[in-house]
Amino acid sequence: MYWESLPKLFWIIYYLFLITTLGTAIFNVIRMKMISLSVITIVFTVSVPIISFANSIGREKGVNEFEHLVTQLQQGSFWSIFVIIAFLYLLVWWGMFLIKNVKKEVSY
Repeated sequence: MYWESLPKLFWIIYYLFLITTLGTAIFNVIRMKMISLSVITIVFTVSVPIISFANSIGREKGVNEFEHLVTQLQQGSFWSIFVIIAFLYLLVWWGMFLIKNVKKEVSY
């Protein structure tokens, strides 16, 4: 095999996270809650896997996707910086989403 890859469990968790995030963001747009943040979340959730995949195609032999991302980040590649910032945004968005929904449930 020419290229290394991350374990299947990682990919399952990764895509479940993205699908859940996309579904939750679409649900928020439909409910008219956090609309602008949810639209940004939808854009990031769709664009990050496409950008990551497109830029991981040309990686060196024996290097998995994460190692390639870290190497490109150390070199200051724009796509790797975008991917890291987008994932940090998605984590912050989940935190905001959960905090707003927990506060809502506690107030009842």
